[in-house]
Order: sequence, then structure tokens, then C-alpha cells
Amino acid sequence: MISFDDFQKIDLRVAKIIEAEKLPFSDKLLKLKVDIGEQQRQIIAGIGKYYQPEQLIGKEIVVVANLEPKIIKGIASEGMLLAADEQGEPVLLGPQKNVTPGAKVR
Repeated sequence: MISFDDFQKIDLRVAKIIEAEKLPFSDKLLKLKVDIGEQQRQIIAGIGKYYQPEQLIGKEIVVVANLEPKIIKGIASEGMLLAADEQGEPVLLGPQKNVTPGAKVR
């Protein structure tokens, strides 16, 4: 269990995917460019076996915006997307209607 104060430290934001591409050295990793309102970020996500890049463009998702950047296979990832695990398959989480990129998730 974490405290409510610890939970409040997590900055969840709505992001709009503006670019997506497969990484040539991995069939699992995708490089996403997302708009989180005041800036754009690059996120490396292991969803390439389940999502094609072209089906992600324009999709709104939820990301952890204040996660420390991490180098994945030599490429910087500046956040993390949220997905549910449905029988081992990721299902991206996002709003049910259009939301302004950068909107805070509460």
C-alpha cells in the first residue's frame, strides 16, 4: 500500500499521439511522439506486437508525465503510457471523449 500523499506525486496527463514508428531492431518496441499540452515528449513503449504505428496516430492516451527519463535500447523515453493487461495483451487507457492534451487525470 502507498499513502494518498505518495499517489498525489504521480502526474497523470492526457497525451495525444502525433507520431509513431517501429524501431528497426525490435518487433516489440514503438517510438511515440506525444503532445502533453505545454510540450511534446518521446515515449518508448513495448506495444509493437499488438498495435501498428498508423493506428495510433491521433489517439488520446494517459501517460505518467513526471517519471524520470530512462534510456531503453539506447533511446530516451520521457514518460510511460498506461495500459490494462487483458490476458497478456496491453489495452491502452484513454479518455472516452476528446480531451485537451495535457489535461490532468484526477
